[in-house]
Amino acid sequence: MKDAERPFVELYADGACSGNPGVGGFGAILKSGKKIRELSACEEMTTNNRMELLGVIMA
Repeated sequence: MKDAERPFVELYADGACSGNPGVGGFGAILKSGKKIRELSACEEMTTNNRMELLGVIMA
């Protein structure tokens, strides 16, 4: 498959928490052509780094 034929996907993700550790969450947006998917989640006890990575992994 040539590069021009491969599907192009944009991914935007961010994670944060209040306190470290503390309550936190992530949000992510995926765009491919006209399709858009949004997802988010939260946890009661987590770290900011964990939420940043989890946002990308879940996307």
